Amino acid sequence: MSTEAITKVRESHLRRGAYLYIRQSTLHQVLNNTESGIRQYDLAKRALALGWRHDQVIVVDVDQGHSGASAADREGFQRLVADVSMGRAGIVLGLECSRLARNNADWHRLLEICALSDTLICDEDGLYDPSEFNDRMLLGLKGTLSEAELHFIRARLRGGQLSKARRGELSMALPVGLVYDPTGKVVLDPDAGVQRALNHLFATFAHLGSARAVVQVFRTEGLKFPARIRSGAHKGELSWTPLSHDRVLRVLHNPRYAGAFVYGRHRQRLNANGRLRTEMVPREQWTALIPGAHGGYISWETYELNQQLLAANAQARGSERNAGPAREGNALLQGLAVCGRCGCRMSVAYHLRLGVEVPEYRCMRAFISDGAKACSRIPGVGIDAAIGELLLAMVTPLTLEVALSVEAELEARADEADALRKTHVERARHHVESARRRYLAVDPDNRLVASALEADWNDALRQLHGAEDDYAKATSVAQAALSEENKARIRSLATDFPALWSNPATPQRERKRMARLLIEDVTINRSDRIELHVRFKGGQTTSLSIPLPLVGFKIHQTDAKTIAELDRLLVTNTDAEAAKALNSAGHHTGTGLAFTPTIVRDLRRSNGLASHLERLRAQGLVSAAELAEQIGVHPLTVKTWQRLGIISSYKANDRNMLLFDPPVPGDPRYRKKQGSPLGKRLHT
Repeated sequence: MSTEAITKVRESHLRRGAYLYIRQSTLHQVLNNTESGIRQYDLAKRALALGWRHDQVIVVDVDQGHSGASAADREGFQRLVADVSMGRAGIVLGLECSRLARNNADWHRLLEICALSDTLICDEDGLYDPSEFNDRMLLGLKGTLSEAELHFIRARLRGGQLSKARRGELSMALPVGLVYDPTGKVVLDPDAGVQRALNHLFATFAHLGSARAVVQVFRTEGLKFPARIRSGAHKGELSWTPLSHDRVLRVLHNPRYAGAFVYGRHRQRLNANGRLRTEMVPREQWTALIPGAHGGYISWETYELNQQLLAANAQARGSERNAGPAREGNALLQGLAVCGRCGCRMSVAYHLRLGVEVPEYRCMRAFISDGAKACSRIPGVGIDAAIGELLLAMVTPLTLEVALSVEAELEARADEADALRKTHVERARHHVESARRRYLAVDPDNRLVASALEADWNDALRQLHGAEDDYAKATSVAQAALSEENKARIRSLATDFPALWSNPATPQRERKRMARLLIEDVTINRSDRIELHVRFKGGQTTSLSIPLPLVGFKIHQTDAKTIAELDRLLVTNTDAEAAKALNSAGHHTGTGLAFTPTIVRDLRRSNGLASHLERLRAQGLVSAAELAEQIGVHPLTVKTWQRLGIISSYKANDRNMLLFDPPVPGDPRYRKKQGSPLGKRLHT
């Protein structure tokens, strides 16, 4: 045993295990750089020479093929640190400190734990005691040099990549739809189905302006989207799966579809747990961006427009709300309304009125951020109607071109979707033919292979039948949607834009899209009236002023002219007679109903109108009992006189209550003469 071993290796060390840590950075090194592995395993002899028994040597080699840049995902290193901290290790052996760690944080953590647990460290150069200052300083320098060496290695490897990337010559994995030709040039995928799928995606987004809407269209039309398998036994093959929202965003955000070479869009950083996380890099920090480097599916100008639209859609949900895509709600100015008080973008809320959704524009910025009162809440029915009339007045000269472009767009989209469906059927037929040829080429006596190939053939036939059925169903739906009748209706609407705008079959989303073609935003302010300041595309402005809508209870109030007519009728008519007269004259209640005696009674009470009975009483008319008492006869006598026509009566209400003129002194009609014919009639 050497002098070094005598001074540093003690009995307390020899009672514990000797941990030999073995690691190579990549699987390629494990398979090809075998000499390094042999040298690391030979360190076990060093432990035996220092006094450890063979059964005390513990080999930790489960981290083969893992980089030492971080302790994350290195199970062997984590086990080594745990055993050292629990005092199970007397010595840790490694070919060099870079085998244990190339990260100073991991290396010094190990040194600290070894010093606390009195564990030695041994490499090819010597034996060290981390609890001694000189050895600890030397090990620290070795760790620093090891980390610096990793940086230099990476810099040399990345230097060539960055140089080629800045020239646009670096070969990289291409997104689906782009491939390298035999000369190494980037070209469009020769598969016509892949090209149609991508073209359809970009065209649909240009039409709808929303990534989520693109997903819904593909799902409604039964279309699938291609993807290249990146790993495994089927690496490089094409697979068709339903389109998802994140895939649409990846396609729309990728500059390579616009024919641009780009490098450095993403950056990887270590988080607190030692794991790599990927983050987006701002465009001004990209390593290389070369527009027009190769062919693409869209132009660079279209790509920039798509980015602006996606950013606006994302900001529509943030604090600085922008317009966002047109949606299905009734509010015409959804995303275009601006508060006239604070200048913030207004949101939209809906409430039901007589079963119809009614919009309301709200500025909720202060309410959400500070808990303060909502800045403004303005009903949207009158606003939308005023903006619609303004647009009709402006767009009328262009109606024919607008409608014809709508028809052409519908036909183009239908043809594009039909061509994409055909590619699925053609691909399925190709698979059937390939399976058939493989089955016919096999030796019939080799039944195991023949049965498997026959099953593949049958499976391909089933997929073909399914693809043909899907194509037939989708085609019939598309033809029904674009029938000659529908085309004729479009052409008839082309000559009358107001009819196109007010047609119930026109979706509200399309009205919003038409409005956004002309309007930049509308500033809304509420005082004693609603003031609208409309800013059009190009900078032209105009202002509108509309009255405040009636509050809820006033909307259903009966018209004042009808109330005045009712007041006039009640002078000579009962409630039932007045209701009949109002209906005959074409009057109706505030809710559009016909008048009834009950409605007339409630209406006159709510408006303070006197009934016909009260009006007659005010004129001094009396009842039969009151008249009988005044002239000294029985009430039946008064009713008999009324029936015989001796005295006049007036109908006071709908229950046949009668009122009479008050008696006049000296009126001969009330004298009882026994001998007169009247007296005889009265006494018979």
